[in-house]
Amino acid sequence: MMMETRLQAALVNLSGLGAVVRFDMGDDGIYTIDARAAQPVLSTDSDATADCTIRISTENLNKLIDGQLDPMLAYTFGKIKVSGSLGIAMKLVNALG
Repeated sequence: MMMETRLQAALVNLSGLGAVVRFDMGDDGIYTIDARAAQPVLSTDSDATADCTIRISTENLNKLIDGQLDPMLAYTFGKIKVSGSLGIAMKLVNALG
């Protein structure tokens, strides 16, 4: 399944996050989720100011969404890099998992 479709399906779990989060997957692209409103919005806008940016490979993001990758271990081993609010990143990961 395409990453955009997978993230779109996960939006329902992100209402109430109250933040803008960017997934930077390098050459595979950038997705920004604006979850400040009741209905979160997914876009490929890389210019929006994000509260938190998560750098992760497409493969690892798929594993994270599937629950096959422990977010804390992935962060510890550098498979996930977070810039900005770590608290928002943790809320996001809990909502996705």
